[in-house]
Amino acid sequence: MKPAITSWADEVEADYVDGLPPSKEYVEGDYKHVTEYKFNDEGKKIKVVRSFKIEKKVVSRAVAKRRNWVKFGDSKQDKPGPNSYTTKVADEILMNFMGSKDFEQTQDPLLEAGKPMAKCRICNGEHWSVKCPYKGTSLDMESKAIAVATTAVSEPAKPGRYVPPYLKESGKGRERDDSSAVRISNLSESMTEDDLEELVKKIGPYTKMYLAREKNSGLCKGFAYVHFKYRKDAAEAIEILNGHGYDHLILSVEWSKPQN
Repeated sequence: MKPAITSWADEVEADYVDGLPPSKEYVEGDYKHVTEYKFNDEGKKIKVVRSFKIEKKVVSRAVAKRRNWVKFGDSKQDKPGPNSYTTKVADEILMNFMGSKDFEQTQDPLLEAGKPMAKCRICNGEHWSVKCPYKGTSLDMESKAIAVATTAVSEPAKPGRYVPPYLKESGKGRERDDSSAVRISNLSESMTEDDLEELVKKIGPYTKMYLAREKNSGLCKGFAYVHFKYRKDAAEAIEILNGHGYDHLILSVEWSKPQN
């Protein structure tokens, strides 16, 4: 007669707490095996066997010190290491820190090294128009006028639509007169419109002046444009102010547009 085959659950002694034996663990080579007993959702006894690979790693001094702390409270009698009943051991996550350049390349694989990302609308250079060295100069004004003129020619004029004065002559753009305009360079960051007016008003009357400022900080970019009413006053301003010391800096004054 064959002996009856019984399951391990029937062989578990009933004198354990809650009818479950304590967990067991043993080390075999580089692996540690942990056997635990518990009840499943259906109230049946189940046995859980987990295997851990033992690895030696070099950790920081703070981590090594923390591992030697004495356990307290309900975990005072626990063995070294995490307790599966109170601690959930997750997978190890390795973090790879990368710079902004590497992040942009991983986000957009179409970007090629050395390939220009922007094209300036002012000078057609390989940079953003905001950082163009010719921004605010006559070259910038001409590019804006050409863009407006192109738009006006391509799109028919609608009733009630505003048309700039220099585009009212048969749809052709009228070139602005910059013959009496000068460019003043090497200005300090603390330069203001009042300081610029005080600098040029004694030379002669002017019709317009522009002080270039940083968009975020509002500080002077280091250059300005002054449109004098008469060309002789503009020439006199270049003669007087070019090489003139102002606010611990040597000014550089020239025509804003090359003269023929």
